[in-house]
Amino acid sequence: MTVRVRIAPSPTGNLHIGTARTAVFNWLFARHHGGQFILRVEDTDLERSRPEYTENILAGFRWLGLNWDEGPFFQSQRLDMYKEAVEKLLEQGLAYRCYTTSEELETLRERQKARNEAPRYDNRHRNLTPEQEAAFKAEGRSCVIRFKIADEREIVWNDLVRGTMTWRGSDLGGDMVIARASEAGIGQPLYNFVVVIDDIDMLITHVIRGEDHIANTAKQILLYEALGAKIPEFAHTPLILNMEGRKLSKRDGVTSISDFQKMGFTAEGLVNYMTLLGWSPPDSTEEIFTLETAAKNFGFERVNKAGAKFDWAKLDWLNSQYLHSMPTDKLTDSIIPFWEEAGFTFAGGRERSWLEQLVTLISQSLTRLVDAVAMSQPFFTETVEFSEEGREQLQKEGSVVALEAILTALSSQPELTEAAAQEIIKQVVKEQKLKKGIVMRSLRAALTGDVHGPDLIQSWLLLNQINLDKTRLNQAIAAAN
Repeated sequence: MTVRVRIAPSPTGNLHIGTARTAVFNWLFARHHGGQFILRVEDTDLERSRPEYTENILAGFRWLGLNWDEGPFFQSQRLDMYKEAVEKLLEQGLAYRCYTTSEELETLRERQKARNEAPRYDNRHRNLTPEQEAAFKAEGRSCVIRFKIADEREIVWNDLVRGTMTWRGSDLGGDMVIARASEAGIGQPLYNFVVVIDDIDMLITHVIRGEDHIANTAKQILLYEALGAKIPEFAHTPLILNMEGRKLSKRDGVTSISDFQKMGFTAEGLVNYMTLLGWSPPDSTEEIFTLETAAKNFGFERVNKAGAKFDWAKLDWLNSQYLHSMPTDKLTDSIIPFWEEAGFTFAGGRERSWLEQLVTLISQSLTRLVDAVAMSQPFFTETVEFSEEGREQLQKEGSVVALEAILTALSSQPELTEAAAQEIIKQVVKEQKLKKGIVMRSLRAALTGDVHGPDLIQSWLLLNQINLDKTRLNQAIAAAN
C-alpha cells in the first residue's frame, strides 16, 4: 500500500500555525513511508474564502519547505461530484430531504435547553411521505439534505495517537446535514460530506489532523460505510496550547505563518520547532534537526496525547541556533529585506562585501532576523542617537580628551587596520594617562551612541570604511561640550 496523506486548509484566513503543524506531521509521515503528500484547498465556504488567503497558504507551505506531490485541488471545482454523491445517498434511502424551518429548529433547541438536554435534531422529517413533501414544497419551504444516523450504532476505530476510540450514534446530534438548503434542488454540500468524497476520490490512506476533529471522524466513518468505501486510518494530534493551557488563539499574539516570517523567524527554525510541538525524537536530547532527518524517525508512537504548549523562549532559542550557524552569504540575503523594510539604504560604500562584514559582526547576537535592524542602526545613519548611558559616558572625566586624541591619531593613519586601531587605543591610554576602560567605552559611545554593542574594533573598522568614524567622533565631542 502506498501511503497517501493530505493537508486541507480553508482559505478563510492566513495559514495558521496549527494548520502548518498538522501539515508538518502529514509531510513527515508521507516521507517516512515513501508516500504522497497531497494539498487540497477546502474553499466551499464561498462567502469567506478569499484568493489572497489561498496565496498566503500556498506561499507559507513553500516557505516552510513542505513541498506537495499532488495539487492544489480546489473543492469549489468539484461540486458536481459532491452533488452526484448526495443523489446516490438519496436514491439508496440513506439520506433524505428535511424541510424543518429555522424557527422550528430554534423552538426545538429551546425545549431541549429547558430540559437540560444536549442539542440535537429529532429526525422529524426522516420518513416523510410524498404527500407531506409536496405540502412543504407548496408552502415554499426549501430543504436541506440530511444523512441518517442510527442512535443505537456504535462507531469504533483505532486511532494511531489515542488508541481505541468509541462513539455512539446517539451522541452525534441526530441526522447530519450534508447539503445546504436550496429551492432548485441540492444546495451547497457541507464539510463533513465533501471531505469524505475527496478522501475517497484521492485514495487517502491516512487522515492526520487535530483532535478537535474527533467528533467529525465518527460521523465521517458512517459516510465512508454508506458510500461503500474503504475507511482510512486516523491519527488525531494534540492541539497547540498557550502557556496557560488554553488553545492558542489570536489573543496570544501572532498565529499566522506569514507573521512569524515578518517577525524574523527562519523557515528552518520554525518548522523544527513545530515538529517538536507534540512529537519527540527517539533521542530526547536531539532538538535541532532538518525535516528530512525528522522524517526518518517519525512515527505516531512518539506523538503525545496531551496538548503541546507553545513556548516562545524555546522557539527563539532554536531560531538563534539556525542564525548562528547560517553561512554569511545566506544570512546576509535573509537580513537585507529587513534592512530595506526599515528604510536603510546601501549607498556610500555599503557594498555587498561590507554588508557581509556587518552581518559577521552581529550574527552571533541575533535571535530573530529582525534584531539585525536595531543592531545595525548605527551603521546606516549619518548621525547616531545617544542612549542615556552613552551620554553619561561622554560626560565622564577624560572622555573628550580620549576622543580628541583618537581623532589626532587617525589623521596620521593612512589606512585603519585592526592592528592600527589597537595601537591607537594603546597610544591614547599611555600618552593621555587614561584607563583603558574610559578610552574604550568613550570610543564606543561616540561611534555607536551606546556603551553596549558588538565588537568595538570591528565596528570601528566598518565605520571607517564608509568614512563615518571621524564624523562620529567630532559629533560626540560637540555633544559632550
